[in-house]
Amino acid sequence: MKILVIGSGAREHAIVHSLAQETADGGGHELHAAPGNPGIGALATLHPVDALDNVAVTELAQSVGAELVIIGPEAPLVAGVANAVRSAGIPVFGPSADAARLEGSKAFAKDVMAAAEVPTAMAHVCSTIDQVGDALDAFGPPYVVKDDGLAAGKGVVVTDVRLDAIRHAQACFANPDRGGDPRVVIEEFLDGPEVSLFCISDGTTVVPLAPAQDFKRAFDGDAGPNTGGMGAYSPLPWAPEGLVDEVVARVAQPTIDEMRARGIPFVGVLYVGLALTSRGTRVIEFNARFGDPETQVVLARLESPLSTLLLAAATGTLVDAPHLRWRDEAAVTVVIAADGYPAAPVSGGAITGVRDAESLPGVHVMHAGTAEDGEGGLVAAGGRVLSVVGVGEDLRAARRATYAGIDLITLPGSHHRTDIAAKVVAADAADAADAS
Repeated sequence: MKILVIGSGAREHAIVHSLAQETADGGGHELHAAPGNPGIGALATLHPVDALDNVAVTELAQSVGAELVIIGPEAPLVAGVANAVRSAGIPVFGPSADAARLEGSKAFAKDVMAAAEVPTAMAHVCSTIDQVGDALDAFGPPYVVKDDGLAAGKGVVVTDVRLDAIRHAQACFANPDRGGDPRVVIEEFLDGPEVSLFCISDGTTVVPLAPAQDFKRAFDGDAGPNTGGMGAYSPLPWAPEGLVDEVVARVAQPTIDEMRARGIPFVGVLYVGLALTSRGTRVIEFNARFGDPETQVVLARLESPLSTLLLAAATGTLVDAPHLRWRDEAAVTVVIAADGYPAAPVSGGAITGVRDAESLPGVHVMHAGTAEDGEGGLVAAGGRVLSVVGVGEDLRAARRATYAGIDLITLPGSHHRTDIAAKVVAADAADAADAS
């Protein structure tokens, strides 16, 4: 199959990596990516096309004879790239611009959740600072303030300091990208561990993938500012039995049904961010695409062909898709971030050791913010630079592989968290000791 993947991050590299594995196993795919990155370029033909240009992406899909287009990032989806490609008669994995509002507008997502009776945090949509202040006082600390629009995973502030919450709301209102109707969403704080679950949909049927947990804060111990994600792991041995079935029945399927009833069927992946609170499972947020870095660990464990699954969603035949198969292994990913990330990442630093890391058993490295220096070298070109993935027989082995890979990679001034999946590994060890 001829497949075009739109995007340039580690999520898209993970998607292309999975598709390339199918090719290595006899799948015979011809892979293209736009604009891609150096890591993706080792597996697919790259095309220097603006991912937000509806016409250019559509023309590229037609010129390469794409039989499936997979749109990775949220911005092209909100911009309507899926609409344009779909109008050209090419199967697209990714929701329309209207359906992508589940991520593009927190207020719209809350409205859909209310109509579908999806359990979520109580919230107030605010368009003035006075409204923000009233909402903050109504809920009390910890204060949760969310930019209503896209913010690359960094539009949320959770703080005990009321002034910091007010300042974040002011920054959201002042964002020139918000046009004439800037809004923020003030929510009640949800306690308990968080879970990410990807639910594939063709507009009617829902197929869940394996759950994962990611780490948003920049530094160890969940310290520092929110980021786009500093690491993730899967599976979740501590997750309640039946969690996935519960989320499909109470969250994903009702949401997909509500979107279809509104005349805006959702075709793609509904990312469900959850909190397992003391009062039950609650939705924190929806995204309209695969999450990064969770995609890296979930796809590392998927044994079924990814292309078959995504094509079935794009063509409305998900109900007939084969039951998904999963590897009996665990996966851990850790992000290597540039000096200064997330506030002011430094670009241009030389990266070495990626090939050495990938020579280790069970380790592969996803490129996120990288570029070539013109002399065959690799340099940092973004905040989150690399995502090192380790796969092993259990989380302890996967974690060991990941950090062994990181130890071989150098990037001046870079930083990464050293505690990804550490608590769950320690808890498993304690449980094993108690049982012996």
